[in-house]
Amino acid sequence: MAEAQNNNVQEQDIHQLLQVRRDKLAALQEAGKDPFKITKYDVTHHSTDIKENFEDLEGKTVRVAGRMMSKRVMGKASFCNVQDLPGNIQSYVARDSIGEESYADFKKYDVGDIVGIEGEVFKTKTGEISIHAKSVTLLSKSLQILPEKFHGLTNTDIRYRQRYTDLIMNAEVKDTFVKRSKMISAIRRYLEGQGFMEVETPMLVANAGGAAARPFETHYNSLDEDVKLRISLELYLKRLIVGGMERVYEIGRVFRNEGLDTRHNPEFTLMELYQAYTDYFGMMDLTENMFRYVAQEVCGTTLIPYAEEMIDLGKPFERLTMVEAVKKYAGVDFDEIPDTEAAKKIADEKGIHYEARHAKGDILNLFFEEFVEEHLIQPTFIMDHPVEISPLTKRKPDKPDYVERFELFIYGREMCNAYSELNDPIDQRERFKAQEAALAAGDEEANTTDEDFMNALEIGMPPTGGIGYGLDRLAMLLTNSPAIRDVLLFPTMKSLDK
Repeated sequence: MAEAQNNNVQEQDIHQLLQVRRDKLAALQEAGKDPFKITKYDVTHHSTDIKENFEDLEGKTVRVAGRMMSKRVMGKASFCNVQDLPGNIQSYVARDSIGEESYADFKKYDVGDIVGIEGEVFKTKTGEISIHAKSVTLLSKSLQILPEKFHGLTNTDIRYRQRYTDLIMNAEVKDTFVKRSKMISAIRRYLEGQGFMEVETPMLVANAGGAAARPFETHYNSLDEDVKLRISLELYLKRLIVGGMERVYEIGRVFRNEGLDTRHNPEFTLMELYQAYTDYFGMMDLTENMFRYVAQEVCGTTLIPYAEEMIDLGKPFERLTMVEAVKKYAGVDFDEIPDTEAAKKIADEKGIHYEARHAKGDILNLFFEEFVEEHLIQPTFIMDHPVEISPLTKRKPDKPDYVERFELFIYGREMCNAYSELNDPIDQRERFKAQEAALAAGDEEANTTDEDFMNALEIGMPPTGGIGYGLDRLAMLLTNSPAIRDVLLFPTMKSLDK
């Protein structure tokens, strides 16, 4: 009962405080000082510019703008702190400097209001670089109350739902998304330097192929056709390789109708690239060099802290075949297992659950997931996957049950997936048939035959290396973020009850 009464009192207090803010706005509007009628403010410097270049700017006039995060009124003079994109800076606001009427207005401003400050750069007696205000302009009135310590420190649900408040109150969150933006810019610079062309391909497709995932479905009203949201970028980019665009990549959203956890969001940012006349070893070299370049550009080092580990992107990445990795960590040599029946027997002995439709290659992959992934902390390329789990990949000439494919693992997580691309249309059609059989047997993630893609392969695709990167996971690594939602500005959330 007491707790309920306290909550009621708190709600009443908040309601009164919110009403005070609206009353202040009404008074400003009545006095002809409506902040929402101001359309621009000419900013000359950001907070960090002033602090980093103090010797050059001392005594000079600057104009900054941002959100007022604190205010101390002390009679005829006050201090406030203004936060902009890169940081924050203190301003000294004196009645004698800005005028009596303006100072009276300033004293009524609230924490959270957006202000523009013009004044001279100086250093206080305590050594803090500040702005001695000549004028303070209210640019936007905040009608809500910022929390003193945002709930995001403990309540992640509110942080994700109200990312705008999270960004205001938590500097490290803003830094995460600044780094994410730098990461994508660095990737583009690197690929441009390697001769790649950025392209765009359809998001709404008749056939959602290129990955093992359940698609979202929607409907084109004007065409009266059901379509799917893409789950991959692959099949259209390969069409461009057929068309003679030898190095292409796309950074775009893809959509998979699957669960949410610390590493998965139903919509995420994927980058895929394809390079003619190379193979999966060429993709390994490109990946290793690009990860080093991006880390150096974003973090200033190739030694990256993540959780309790230090990830070293500077030294050569380890390379293991999937068979070698399972032998190393599970003690089972699949080169010595002759067929599916023998593989299922060893799976039974090791307590690995499998489905009746699974073949030897599927079971090898189950062993890898169970016994190996958690050990791959430092960057490791896992190569040569079984053909059963790689429907779009070129077979190894000397081991046709395996394909020229690799996945890069860091901290036990898959960071990218790459192939020597299958360019044999006859083999590709047979693999599509096998996928359709799996779909009929109940595998909702299996692909169906894409006839236009098959036509493109029959026109002729050169030997090609291809790779897909989950950019959200790379952002997690570079910002030491434990969950994918921490690197998505607006992650998928279940709607609140209305």
